[in-house]
Amino acid sequence: MPVKPKLGQNFLRDENAIGRIVAALGDLAGQTVVEIGPGRGAITGELAKKAAHVVAVEYDRELATGLRAQFAPERLTVVEQDVLEFDFASAAKRAGAKLRVAGNLPYYITSPILRKLAASHADIGVAVLMVQREVGDRVTASPGSRDYGLLSVLVQSHGPVEPLFTLPPSAFSPPPKVHSMVFRWRFAPRFEALGIEEKGFLRMVGQVFAQKRKTVANNLRAAGVEPAQAQKALAEAGIEPLARAEALSIESLAALWRAFAAVIPEKS
Repeated sequence: MPVKPKLGQNFLRDENAIGRIVAALGDLAGQTVVEIGPGRGAITGELAKKAAHVVAVEYDRELATGLRAQFAPERLTVVEQDVLEFDFASAAKRAGAKLRVAGNLPYYITSPILRKLAASHADIGVAVLMVQREVGDRVTASPGSRDYGLLSVLVQSHGPVEPLFTLPPSAFSPPPKVHSMVFRWRFAPRFEALGIEEKGFLRMVGQVFAQKRKTVANNLRAAGVEPAQAQKALAEAGIEPLARAEALSIESLAALWRAFAAVIPEKS
């Protein structure tokens, strides 16, 4: 079957890595696993051996047809669909429990998929995902590091993440030009514990990270917050006047949101 580069198709062929990815999902007995981008079924086969059922979300028609021919329907359901349109809530309802998610995420829509998973947090227990190492570094970054940014906060505010291992290009066919990272994301949203409202908080985070070289105060002013209000909110949150967003933990960002959520203008 020909590879379609425009779909970002680099198929994992490292048997050891496949085993580690499946093991990182935990005990799959009685569980339903949603696999994003199963491709030719390398990970799918191991999942189908251990899980009660696998839902394979595959956008490519030829690959979806191949998966249906390769696996018994009682163990695998192939959904020929863009994962950004997949209904995780309905899948969890059919499963009667929160889902496990695995996937080798296509590089060109990695961030949208992570946002989709974050929005579906009520229906997912844990995800083990493979991404470009550069993206993985951003997802798992700590405050104060150069990789820490909007994507770090988006993911980590929905639950803890941990890098598991990296893979060289030779682990794939065809080999990509970059290394990949596998990380685990346990879904445990922090919004209630931090006393913040999810949508408004994430909107504010987008504003304070808008220009990484600018201070938080300058980014807030660019978003329409009056300078005096921005300085007052920073002081109330215990944040230095010249602080940049990359230095702020999720706890500090939450304190900032609580300090002036009411004065942040709505964005469409």
